[in-house]
Amino acid sequence: MKSKPLASVSLDLDNQWSYMKTHGDEEWKNYPSYYDIFVPYVLEILKELDIKITFFIVGRDAVVPQNKIALKQISDEGHDFGNHSFNHEVWINQYDKEQLNEELGMAEKAIFEATGKKTVGFRGPGFSWNNTILETLVDRQYLYDATTLPSFIGPFARMYYFWKSDFSKDEKKKRQSLFGSFSEGFRRMKPYYFKLESGNKILEIPITTVPFIRIPFHMSYLIYINNVSPVLMKAYLHFAIFLCKLTRTPVSFLLHPLDIIGGDKIKELAFFPGMNVESEKKIKVFKTVMEILKKNFNLVNMNQHASALVNGQTR
Repeated sequence: MKSKPLASVSLDLDNQWSYMKTHGDEEWKNYPSYYDIFVPYVLEILKELDIKITFFIVGRDAVVPQNKIALKQISDEGHDFGNHSFNHEVWINQYDKEQLNEELGMAEKAIFEATGKKTVGFRGPGFSWNNTILETLVDRQYLYDATTLPSFIGPFARMYYFWKSDFSKDEKKKRQSLFGSFSEGFRRMKPYYFKLESGNKILEIPITTVPFIRIPFHMSYLIYINNVSPVLMKAYLHFAIFLCKLTRTPVSFLLHPLDIIGGDKIKELAFFPGMNVESEKKIKVFKTVMEILKKNFNLVNMNQHASALVNGQTR
């Protein structure tokens, strides 16, 4: 029997405050959290599906005593962890080397103290990256980066986000790199090594988009399409999988908390796009998507996927 190709699944565990911060809501400064609601909720679903994934954690959440309980639950269930910065600032690509070392180091320490696991992978908030960030990851002995999104859709997503927010001109300028530039659409889709100015290199695992047309098919987009037509959503996903297999593009599938939970559970974020969809419906769509992916791929966490890529074992 022919073995299935590997595909990794990751979830950026952006907390309630980070969504509010990105949106420009001043109440984010009180650091409201939905960890106590979301973490047990998602762990139960993942256990039912029998899959292990990578949770990219914001360090500031990991220092909160109540959140440490939730993170320990994730660890005890056998899931993997990645670094998603300490402060979740989408302008992290404007930091200098000293600031980056402090930012990443604080996050690493907080995540390790909460979970007992060292992070070897990084994803920049808002898909923000640059050469300095990558050099810092190499210095800190990271195995991989998983930030880039090879799609032309970033600037349009940013325009929509700004339209829905109350940002000032200065705040918009700070967030100008949110979701990446149009040029990101020309980036390589398959995992590769970034060759840095210093001569160092680091493995990059891009968030997978549909080969050739480079449109995202991670969970957020599938939720939107499912609202139009469940049949269309399944057809779109099968089409994306077909092209990934045809082009031998390894899949890195991205999740966010709001893909799996609705405004009926997190009322404070009911204004966000897609939060009008009830949690029960999102769970149904999520399970459908995961079952389709499981039929086509051997689903692993990102650490396993990165190690397999380094060793040339992707099946």
